[in-house]
Amino acid sequence: MSDDQDKDSKTEEPTEKKIQDAIEKGNTPTSKEAPVFASFLAVLLIGSFVLSSSVSSLAAQLMQMIDKAGGYKLGNGADALLLSHAISLEIGRFLAPIVTIIALAGLTSAFMQNKPRLVLHRIKPDGSRLSPIKGWNRIFGAQGFVEFLKAVFKFSTVSAVAFLQFQASQTGLVSAMFSDPSTLPELILQISMKLVSGVCIVTIVLVAVDIAWSRSHWRKNLRMSKQDIKDEHKQAEGDPIVKARQRSLARDRARNRMMSAVPKATLVVANPTHFAVALRYDSDSMAAPVVVAKGQDLIALKIRQIAEENEIPVIEDRELARSLFASAEIDRMIPAQFYRVVAEIICYVYSRRVDAVV
Repeated sequence: MSDDQDKDSKTEEPTEKKIQDAIEKGNTPTSKEAPVFASFLAVLLIGSFVLSSSVSSLAAQLMQMIDKAGGYKLGNGADALLLSHAISLEIGRFLAPIVTIIALAGLTSAFMQNKPRLVLHRIKPDGSRLSPIKGWNRIFGAQGFVEFLKAVFKFSTVSAVAFLQFQASQTGLVSAMFSDPSTLPELILQISMKLVSGVCIVTIVLVAVDIAWSRSHWRKNLRMSKQDIKDEHKQAEGDPIVKARQRSLARDRARNRMMSAVPKATLVVANPTHFAVALRYDSDSMAAPVVVAKGQDLIALKIRQIAEENEIPVIEDRELARSLFASAEIDRMIPAQFYRVVAEIICYVYSRRVDAVV
């Protein structure tokens, strides 16, 4: 009952994250009929372009071996082994293109449905796959019903195609009984290729329907409830407590880095107790003074304390300190409107240093 209620609550389409997580775990929409169609198509290609020439070549080689059987030396086991190797080589040459085409057809059908990816999660033991109850639900559920309909469709259509093909070829088969036996393999090959062609045409319809149904059923199984979407959104945003802690740590690191830059400042502009802005200026490498630190209240007092400990001039200017704090950014040059007044202060500081030296 709870499973039914859970399914009923999943009315929302899956999010992109839910879809990507499913794909990463190997849960992808896959049509079981596409590889079957690829196999029939491979057989059709093999019969049309490979068997006609390969069978004749293989038959000629084997007939030559049989006709000249007395010419082969079979005195011991080594001679028999060499002969078997020669026969195996000819058979291998015959089977190699057939196996290659079938393998490429199967891989192509799989890669065209989904991108290839290595998913170790799919090969891990899963006890639920051994559950008789879940197995019963798979057999008699929606998936099992669809598989039953596909099996009925394949059986009926293939039977109809085979019946119509054999009925159309009945005259040729009867006349072949009174013709040269060497023409019989070619006749059988022609009938087989027509039969496979008919099955391929019918299978195309089944593959198209199965691909559409498998993708629709896959998305339906990935549906989410409104609570699932809220939980995913909350998880994506992160825990508010953790995020607040991270912001606090980031502020602490930025504050410590700022305080470590105060000893390199040229001067500090301060409102006596509320604001402090530390500026650095080097005429050789800077176009304008750069703000290396700024703070308010306790941080402003700390900047002043560090400046006094390192004998950095502290200039008290209420309006300038307040304006620089509001407009200037750390590690950036001061705004252009402050160039003149700050330049006058720097000239004053430099003049005091010269007077102190003299």
